[in-house]
Amino acid sequence: MNANLVTVSAAGKAAVESSMNIFKTVFDSAERLVVLNLNTGRAVLEEATANLKALLAVKTPEEFFALQSSFAQPAAAKAVAYYRNCYEIVAQSVEDVAKPLEAHMVETNKFVASELEKAAKSAPVGSEAALAAVKSTIAAANSTYDQVSKATRQVAEMAEANMAAATDVAVKAVSTPAPAPKSRKPA
Repeated sequence: MNANLVTVSAAGKAAVESSMNIFKTVFDSAERLVVLNLNTGRAVLEEATANLKALLAVKTPEEFFALQSSFAQPAAAKAVAYYRNCYEIVAQSVEDVAKPLEAHMVETNKFVASELEKAAKSAPVGSEAALAAVKSTIAAANSTYDQVSKATRQVAEMAEANMAAATDVAVKAVSTPAPAPKSRKPA
């Protein structure tokens, strides 16, 4: 009985420590996102001020259109970089939270398997079918968990690849210079 109490106590301590690590990861990620947003906001304000000053210095329509098209490419590239940074922060956070949970699942499975073996040794005659059913259920649950984990990773990898492809297309589209407006000649 005392060994079970020690095991339960250790499991409780591990759960508290795991929870604290998850909270720390979440707060660290939130802090990184706040810093990213503040830096982005500052950069946008500085760029907007510079762009406004440049627009006020324009003297001809051609200069205006050239200046206007020069604003689009850097803005698109910066927006793409911002969203990539956000995605990286969130993806890293999810990974940092998932690793300890996966490790905890492995430890829990080992513990359940060892306890099940102990129960099998001291089980009354005729309970083999019930123990086999429990083992089969645990194996099926573990298999399902593994399949869901693999599928989730594949979806995340596909989403990341799609995001990279879409941002590359967007940057290339903005990088292509727009045709200059045709000037009208009097007839």
